Amino acid sequence: MTLVLPPRLTASAQSLRETAHRRGLHTVQLRTFEVPAGLRADHLHAGPSFADVVAPLLGIAPLEAAPGWLTGLPRELTRREITLVAIGEAYELRRPAFIKSPNDKNIPAMIYTDGSRLPGPDAVDRRTPVLVSDIVDFTAEYRLHLLNGVVHTGSQYAAHGRLHLGPPSTDALAFGTDLIAGYGHTLPSAIVVDVGLVDGSWAVIEANAAWASGAYSADPDLVLDVILRAAGPTASVTARDRQFIRRPQATAAI
Repeated sequence: MTLVLPPRLTASAQSLRETAHRRGLHTVQLRTFEVPAGLRADHLHAGPSFADVVAPLLGIAPLEAAPGWLTGLPRELTRREITLVAIGEAYELRRPAFIKSPNDKNIPAMIYTDGSRLPGPDAVDRRTPVLVSDIVDFTAEYRLHLLNGVVHTGSQYAAHGRLHLGPPSTDALAFGTDLIAGYGHTLPSAIVVDVGLVDGSWAVIEANAAWASGAYSADPDLVLDVILRAAGPTASVTARDRQFIRRPQATAAI
């Protein structure tokens, strides 16, 4: 098997590359987004923009949650109101909100004082979807790597908004297990879900594509398991997971 990597590697990606080598996997780090003639590969670990160019050419199917997945969860699991709207509609917001792209990084994930602070229509298609969320304070944040309906591994990555690495708490793992029991059918078989504490209650932060997510302090061998399933050969995707194959949407202005 061969794992394709992008031109720039994070510390997490470097660790995963070393883990792949220990397993006997081949890795190829491309210098650009151009796929060399004759390259064959089975898996990918990179950001969305790289995956959108490279994955189709190599016959790799990146899996991700539906753009509006968060909005389908009940309020008791999110602890805040979340809506999926076109950015053209979000321009009309006249209140502070946390706004981000659902599965991309085209719209910086941050608190915007109002919709006028978002990237304008000269830079982004007005139809580009964004998630608009109430502002809440997560006192602790954890990343859970899910595989085949269980929490495969995980780690803490933040406390009070600052980087804080450590093992996942028992309660975080239990919350993830309960989430899968009720809503695992709405997610691909390999995915990352971030969860956290809001006013002492557990809440889902977001779902992220495992092939584009950092490992933090989770076991890299177990993280690699999830990545290999999350971005593998299109021909190997199960009937269950076909609905979760990434279908990029244009975000350039028209």
